[in-house]
Amino acid sequence: MMKAVQEKLLFLNKFLQDPRHIGSVTPSSTCLARKMTEPVPWSRIAHIAELGAGTGAITNYIHAARRSDTRVLLFEKDVSMREQLAGRFPDCSCHEDAAELQTAMRREGIEQLDCILSGLPFFNFPQALRERLMDQIAASLKPGGLFIAFQYSQQMRKQLATRFHIEHVHFVPLNFPPAFVYVCRKGEG
Repeated sequence: MMKAVQEKLLFLNKFLQDPRHIGSVTPSSTCLARKMTEPVPWSRIAHIAELGAGTGAITNYIHAARRSDTRVLLFEKDVSMREQLAGRFPDCSCHEDAAELQTAMRREGIEQLDCILSGLPFFNFPQALRERLMDQIAASLKPGGLFIAFQYSQQMRKQLATRFHIEHVHFVPLNFPPAFVYVCRKGEG
């Protein structure tokens, strides 16, 4: 209980310092974390990345569901949150910048990812950064790979649809703020 309160206070503090990059006043709820991870075919996932891992609300679910040999890359820009993630999940590799996804993958010896989960507040970013992130995500996923992202509005739907097939958009009202989970798939060709 105390740990959850500390995470919420940390998140609120980080949001107040930099709302454009944190995106929310509180970590993702368990309902949102479950909705993000339930479409993932865990038995077939060898390489996965989480962008904007924050305090690890979704990372906990990844860690519990993955195979023992699944390689997990976590990306978190905030130094203190990234250090906490590295301490809590020592078998995952932690990286600073999701816009350098391909560089991190080369460093880790990973050619393609089976799945990418994202909590990045895309709509808060300048369009040039959004495009760079989308380029990195599309180039990193294997053909047919999953990209699952939550957003607090549907403003990214059009941009996501230009690069991925949107299979489902789930509304998660039991999150603060309520969120939309986009389940997208990269084309096979």
